[in-house]
Amino acid sequence: MKITPIQVTIADLTKNYKDDGDGGVFGYDDRLTIRPAYQREFVYKDKQRDLVIDSVMKDRPLNVMYWSKTGNDTYEVLDGQQRTISIAQYVNKDFPIKIDGNDKFFQNLTDTERDQILNYEVTVYICEGTEEEKLEWFKIINIAGETLTPQELLNATYTGPWLSDAKNYFSKRNCVAGQMADGYIKGNPIRQDYLKKVLSWIADRDGLESGQMYMAMHQHDLDANDLWLYFQNVINWAKTLFPTTRKGMTDVQEWGLLYNKYRNEKYNSNTLESDIQTLLMDDDVTKNSGIIPYVLSGRTKHDEKTLSIRAFTEAQKRRAYERQGYKCPFCVKNGIDKEYAYNEMQGDHIIPWSQGGRTIDDNLQMLCRKCNNDKSNQ
Repeated sequence: MKITPIQVTIADLTKNYKDDGDGGVFGYDDRLTIRPAYQREFVYKDKQRDLVIDSVMKDRPLNVMYWSKTGNDTYEVLDGQQRTISIAQYVNKDFPIKIDGNDKFFQNLTDTERDQILNYEVTVYICEGTEEEKLEWFKIINIAGETLTPQELLNATYTGPWLSDAKNYFSKRNCVAGQMADGYIKGNPIRQDYLKKVLSWIADRDGLESGQMYMAMHQHDLDANDLWLYFQNVINWAKTLFPTTRKGMTDVQEWGLLYNKYRNEKYNSNTLESDIQTLLMDDDVTKNSGIIPYVLSGRTKHDEKTLSIRAFTEAQKRRAYERQGYKCPFCVKNGIDKEYAYNEMQGDHIIPWSQGGRTIDDNLQMLCRKCNNDKSNQ
């Protein structure tokens, strides 16, 4: 990574400042992309924004800003986006700040005050290097600032038409993905939660190890149609099988992973709903979010783990241990008359939960670890 420090006046920084909304924010006489389409929207609160202007007016140093070199004389903001926008918006007369108790826009300042701001120099480090080097550097320089999410860091690396198109679907307030999947997905699209989720799903579909790998493979695609069509298929499948939304159930599922695994199976939505209602009323089911994966699965003992079936209490197990005379009934049945220490035995449902057995004293037996493991593996 090559890093070159330069000094830039606010007059130069804000020259031809332009905010195109979804199209990005630009400055430095059209040579600097301040906020490209791939990054989150402006997040500074008014107090933070005003503190930036106050620091400039009092000639206090701002933290170093980092730009990534994109051409012979063009750049993108790598770090310092919020500070840059705060400065440019004030110079552009977008908001006032309090001075001696009075609201003052930039045009309300004296000539001396305006010149002081425009002549103020910010320190900028120009960074040149590979995409991987920029990503690692971006992680480091954001530790002390407005912490970016892992997906935002990836967005800062894999720029291009594919990402811009993907963000149109997944990364805006009231985005179409959020509207379509209302009740089936949760998160903040501005912080890239939806995009991160769908990338992990489609990476699983394609046998890739991560969403980052999918981004790397498709960075230079002209659009994100494959990603959007896949998401629609996933959510339509989920809505068809589970038309009733439930908070803490339908909105927390990894629908893409379930779709990838079970999309070719045949289900009846009415049967699934009936099974869900039965499980919701089962006191032994302690994890409602695991019900949907369970009803889609083969419903084996291994699959029951998603439900976190209520375990026997220590008091219940102690009573059974004493009642059995410290012996494992399976061992006794096989002619092994041995007493075990309490910590050598484990509680087991005599009648399995899947066959209607409850987590009650009458359905509890203490087995030695070997016999319990052998039974679990049957």
